[in-house]
Amino acid sequence: MRISLVVAALMLSFGEALVPSFHSLRTIVNPTVSKSPFPISTTYPSELRMTDAGAAVEPAPDEEKKGFGAKLFDAYSRTANVATTLFPLWTVIFTVWALKAPSDFAWFTTEYFTAGLAALMLSMGITLTPKDFADVAKEPKSVFMQFLLCYGMMPVLACALGKMCGLNTSLLAGMVLVGSINGGQASNLCTYIARGNVALSVLMTTATTVGAIFMTPLICKAVLGTVVPVDALGIARSTLQVVLAPIALGMTANQFFPKFVKAILPITPVVGVLSTCLLVASAVAQVADPIINAGLALQIPVFLLHAVGGIVGYWLPRLTGYDEVTSRTMAIETSMKSSAFGFLLAKLHFGEYAARVPSAVSVVWMALTGSMLAVIWRYIPIKDENGDIPAGK
Repeated sequence: MRISLVVAALMLSFGEALVPSFHSLRTIVNPTVSKSPFPISTTYPSELRMTDAGAAVEPAPDEEKKGFGAKLFDAYSRTANVATTLFPLWTVIFTVWALKAPSDFAWFTTEYFTAGLAALMLSMGITLTPKDFADVAKEPKSVFMQFLLCYGMMPVLACALGKMCGLNTSLLAGMVLVGSINGGQASNLCTYIARGNVALSVLMTTATTVGAIFMTPLICKAVLGTVVPVDALGIARSTLQVVLAPIALGMTANQFFPKFVKAILPITPVVGVLSTCLLVASAVAQVADPIINAGLALQIPVFLLHAVGGIVGYWLPRLTGYDEVTSRTMAIETSMKSSAFGFLLAKLHFGEYAARVPSAVSVVWMALTGSMLAVIWRYIPIKDENGDIPAGK
């Protein structure tokens, strides 16, 4: 019954807008952002001429003369946008499926899991350029604050919640790992839905993803090295292989083969959604019994980790002088973690089997918490410096 209500709420909330995919967000202007140090291009691809509310702009006269192939491509683009927007719904469906029939995903082995994560990182890489990293240097304060929230507050919060809820050492280790990993890709989509600063969101995700190479193994070894066996060097090696190498390859392709990248971008949203669903289902299926047996004792701290992270991630920037747009962006970035990557690290480099269970639970709560924050904020107008609500907001 509860699952049905969640699914219904998600369908109602996300069905109101056809929000562009992650890859399209980088080329869509966000009119709510003022004084943004990260301007977004106002060049709209033909298949994604969308208003901020998600309504299609009236087609140009020459578009009426499009051939069958062009119309088919436009139809595909609209379908892909809907599929990407509803990713939390697919997350719930695949989670329930994996819990009910774990054997259905037995074929998705560690090799496929690693390849799926690498594909997601590659899809981020092909949207990045060296200029994106240079932009961080122009206004580093907000990026640095979010980095500290990701690798400072969240690991401590995860450890505290785990101990408060009486988790055993293995589950506690898994909780700390969830708190110590980088921000998730889905945060960029949720930031757009929440009327945040998408360009800043992408830069924050990139910063924490690159930072995971040294921060995640360092934190895990320092906090957990005496509790459970942790292969810190193995974590660093896997992070380089699964994170840095695909991102570098994608950036290289974007730099030297822009026409090829432009040609494949339209299919990447669908590939990303499918990969994410399979990663979620595989992670849940592999530890389905421990998830069910752990009950609320594990569900509560994992949910609170993402919820409290979002709350602190919003109010700390607000209290230190950041505007509403930036604060929403930082809240979603802090709340949403790359839980699938945490599951892979736990599986490969933690000596205790149960250490991977919190990451599998986190995959679901991360998506639901971030998407709920995004939908709530979408209906809360952003006021300008004079306290007025801009037209159409």
